Amino acid sequence: MFSWYYIEGILIQSCYTLLIVLGLSILTGYTGMFSFGHAGFVCIGAYVSVICTMSFGLPYWLALIIAGLVSMLLGAGLGKITLGLKGDYFCIATLGVGEAIRLVFNNLQLSWKVGGKDFLLDGAKGIASIPLHTTFLSALIIVAFFLTATALLMKSKHGRNMLAVREDELAAQMSGINTFRSKMLAMCMSALYAGIAGGMLAHYFGYLQPKMFLMTKSTEYTIMVIFGGMGSITGSVLGTVLLCALPELLRAVGDWRLVFYGLAVIIIMIVRPKGLMGGKELPVDKLFSAIGRLFGGKKKDLPPDSGAASGEGAQT
Repeated sequence: MFSWYYIEGILIQSCYTLLIVLGLSILTGYTGMFSFGHAGFVCIGAYVSVICTMSFGLPYWLALIIAGLVSMLLGAGLGKITLGLKGDYFCIATLGVGEAIRLVFNNLQLSWKVGGKDFLLDGAKGIASIPLHTTFLSALIIVAFFLTATALLMKSKHGRNMLAVREDELAAQMSGINTFRSKMLAMCMSALYAGIAGGMLAHYFGYLQPKMFLMTKSTEYTIMVIFGGMGSITGSVLGTVLLCALPELLRAVGDWRLVFYGLAVIIIMIVRPKGLMGGKELPVDKLFSAIGRLFGGKKKDLPPDSGAASGEGAQT
């Protein structure tokens, strides 16, 4: 049997990974732009949050906000340059930027003193002794907030514009939609989510190394989006939780666990080509109304309707 400490660790990792996947779902699932360099934004957020807490002594929550904003600014700059690219060219550009960010931190040697405290950024060796601020409760609160924000965004005019861009960008542009602004919003939101998740990751593991943000991580995030279902928030949740927990559940088979992990993903994608949810959402509103009817007690007696009254009048 797994201990609660072990399960809690999986849940925390699922929470910050879900935040990354949610942001990537806005960019890929709702706007139709595939990014394979998302680990770069996570890397930026992780390092910025650690510098804020360890060097400048800022509170954890403020450090996460700053990390998200810095990543968002980087995403806006990248979007300004690359959003004019189409298809594979955009994928290649994001892949190059993600690897470039990792290599910069892999070779960056910096040291400074703030308030009598020495801070060292030592390239590939990374940073150790990071304070452990990310708890399951804090991670759950952050994810719940951004899940709600994403659902509201997708129901708004901006969300509908993103869907129109995904379906047919030229038709959306001819309909009067500013496609560049919609894609830029998706890019900035996606980078913001990734930056905050990076700060959560850093303050959960307690150490950072650039090799934690390889291209394979970006690929894993994209797989989770596709696995859950393109354009589905509940699909992103299910895909992230399942694909985060599956390698741990298969740990008993040793080195074969990644083989079984890949096999399980392939089988699901063959059986469900559009992902687990297929772009649909769970009927949460119907679930809540059913619960309300269950606990609402008996219905009050209704007065006779006008049809019955008119029928009686016709008989007389």
